[in-house]
Amino acid sequence: MQVRPYSAWISRLFILAVASLTLTGFMQMPLAKRYYVTMVPGLAWTGDFFLVHKLHYLLATLLLFVVGLVVVNWIKGWNRQLSLTPLGMARVGVVAGLVVSGGLRVYRNLPGVTLHPMAILTIEWVHLVLVMVLGVLALVALLRNCSAYAVRK
Repeated sequence: MQVRPYSAWISRLFILAVASLTLTGFMQMPLAKRYYVTMVPGLAWTGDFFLVHKLHYLLATLLLFVVGLVVVNWIKGWNRQLSLTPLGMARVGVVAGLVVSGGLRVYRNLPGVTLHPMAILTIEWVHLVLVMVLGVLALVALLRNCSAYAVRK
């Protein structure tokens, strides 16, 4: 495993946020009840849409905090010390797309906001596909043993 040039807690917090968001995102679909996840002791909460939805928003704020922290540090000096790996660049683009599409999902859920059904469908599918692409990129990085987003110049 490579030694990352930035704090390990940033990576751990990012992984925790993304994994938790993935879980709560998929549980917002009726997967928990359909596949009897709610029957597993201690997992009945996964079938409560409103609880999972609010938890997803809370975890999204954690992800935005981590992303904001990394962006500020990148601007303040990491960009002079570090360079993004090719997989890092791809994952940064996917995370940026997830932040934008997630923001659009939050906007469309606001009271009084009405969007065309095709726009809603596009936002939903883009968000879901980007989550899956991020998972595939993470697996590729893990299998190639180059999971760092950035390396020292």
